[in-house]
Amino acid sequence: MAGVLGTLKTEPALGRPDLLAEPVRRALATWARGGEVLVAAIDPELADTAAFCAAYEVSLDASANCVVVAGKREGDVRRAACLVLATTRADVNGVVRRRLDVRKASFEAMAEAVQLTGMEYGGITPVGLPAEWPVLVDARVAATGYVVIGSGVRHSKLVLTGAVAAELPGAEVVDDLAKPGS
Repeated sequence: MAGVLGTLKTEPALGRPDLLAEPVRRALATWARGGEVLVAAIDPELADTAAFCAAYEVSLDASANCVVVAGKREGDVRRAACLVLATTRADVNGVVRRRLDVRKASFEAMAEAVQLTGMEYGGITPVGLPAEWPVLVDARVAATGYVVIGSGVRHSKLVLTGAVAAELPGAEVVDDLAKPGS
């Protein structure tokens, strides 16, 4: 783990509920692998991926973003969370659209994503999302050693292995969920 996580100072997430959004804290407390998840306090002004990675010397290859995607089918809104490495972009209107079985998919509006998840914008994470949402994990994330993701709040980050991320409740590992970033 040393070197991969730059200057982050991690500790067990369950021991620091002050660094977690409430839905994240509840999910970790009830998940069999929750004890394996670490947390690190960060400057909330540096929560956005590029600024975070630069400030804390974390490789973009060890940082993953969670995006909420939505589409409609017969009047019903279908949502999914996508966990992709920071070096890639979720294939929203290809893989994700087909997985949701909708004609068109797009990123959920910020206000709606915040309201539905109970998490802060810029801190949304696949941990603690509504149970009916699939969590699509790009195979590249699942194959990563340690990966840094949001904690539900902007003043911290979670750290877990890609293998643990692949076992999140509702998770489904998807090959080619993401395309190389531009």
